[in-house]
Amino acid sequence: MRAFTLDDLKGIMQRAGGIDGASELDVESADTSFYDLGYDSLAVLEIAARIQEDFTVRLSDDMVERLASPSDAISVVNELLAGGA
Repeated sequence: MRAFTLDDLKGIMQRAGGIDGASELDVESADTSFYDLGYDSLAVLEIAARIQEDFTVRLSDDMVERLASPSDAISVVNELLAGGA
């Protein structure tokens, strides 16, 4: 199975939040919190739902709470895709 990438997340963020913060997202800013990028907790839940739908993974409530930044989201999803969570 392929890896979940920053580009995958950017597309989901743009569809989920409708906020332009995703367009400026790059490797250097991937550790910036979703909040600082303009995404509130409801938008993060929408991002999690779209990840589950698009990548057919199951994010538990605990995993969703770990999604503080784009880099966190990429790590959590790739753990799931690799079967490590």
